[in-house]
Amino acid sequence: MRPVIGVTGPNRGGSAAWLCARFAVWRAGGRPVHITPARPLTTEALDGLIIGGGADVAPELYGEEPAAPSMRSLRRSSRTLPRFLATLLLFPLLWVLRRLLSTKRSMGGDTDRDALEQQLLHTALERGLPVLGICRGAQLLNVVCGGTLHQDLSAFYAEAPNLWTIWPQKSVRITPHSRLATALGRTYCHVNSLHRQAIRTPAANLQAVAHEDTGVVQAIEDPHAHCVIGVQWHPEYLPQKQEQRALFRHLVTAAAGAGTR
Repeated sequence: MRPVIGVTGPNRGGSAAWLCARFAVWRAGGRPVHITPARPLTTEALDGLIIGGGADVAPELYGEEPAAPSMRSLRRSSRTLPRFLATLLLFPLLWVLRRLLSTKRSMGGDTDRDALEQQLLHTALERGLPVLGICRGAQLLNVVCGGTLHQDLSAFYAEAPNLWTIWPQKSVRITPHSRLATALGRTYCHVNSLHRQAIRTPAANLQAVAHEDTGVVQAIEDPHAHCVIGVQWHPEYLPQKQEQRALFRHLVTAAAGAGTR
């Protein structure tokens, strides 16, 4: 029987992320269930949890005032066409889904979603459920556990602006022997980049286990849990990458063996 994996998202928008995550979870052997503020679900019905990407986490949740957004740190990929053509051969609907169905409110807040996902994370961690945080989800995982975030990453990209692309163009180094390295089967990979915020201080129970060359944290994990991982990139948009598929298999395998329900 396939383990049930909850995948969170907003009430409006985010359809591309949901459909791609749904496919990734199903392909990994799980049964994906969509969770939104309008369609909530408790962790008692789940074997594993994915907190998806989307709107920025409210800075009030980690004790800060909202900072004025800066777009100076972001630039579009300069290699869009080659990456687009390559991805079309491997996963034809990816670009179309991303453009047509994704939310356009990624820089605004979503208080209803913040509240729902905080509760889900608290209960999932208490119950020992496998958890995967994606982009915003990794940030919220860190905040729920007591960590803080950078609201704006422009200071890290004074020489080379931060990429804003669904294609795997950002280099990430992963701590050897970490849970994430074991899940991916490697200590180096190329990932996409769809964020302007990132983890500043990891929570006491979490470790930063992946970084880009600028020092920006790209992944966190609980070293004492079998599967509590947060990644800054979007693995659901990289189905052509074996290591990204392996990340979902790691979650689903942990959920199948948890025996929590």
